[in-house]
Amino acid sequence: MSTGVRLIRHPDLAPSVEYAYASTVDAPVRSVWVAGACPLDADGRTVAPGDYAAQARQVMENLRVALEGAGAALTDVVKTTVYVASSRQADLVEAWKVYREHMGGHDVPSTLLGVTVLGYADQLVEVEAVAVLPA
Repeated sequence: MSTGVRLIRHPDLAPSVEYAYASTVDAPVRSVWVAGACPLDADGRTVAPGDYAAQARQVMENLRVALEGAGAALTDVVKTTVYVASSRQADLVEAWKVYREHMGGHDVPSTLLGVTVLGYADQLVEVEAVAVLPA
């Protein structure tokens, strides 16, 4: 089923980025606003302290499950924000690579941020998303 999401890549902007610069959605749609997905297991414990890639995998799995609960999938996402608790660009890239593996060809507009700290003990990665579904 198509949600009407169209990813925008403008020829006057760098084609080498790993995301679309904008996205549009034809109305009417139902919006799904997903809280930041965290690297928590089913018992609420932070997984893989110190491991950016492993935490990013758990985050993306939790994001997928949260979307599924709303009747959506990663391909219904129109925008994400990826938070990484680090000032090292290499750590951001490590988390981003895992994020990209999960998003595949659905390279929605996204912001990647290095932040000082995230909400849970030992948390290194968090991803929030907005998705749309047909009304």
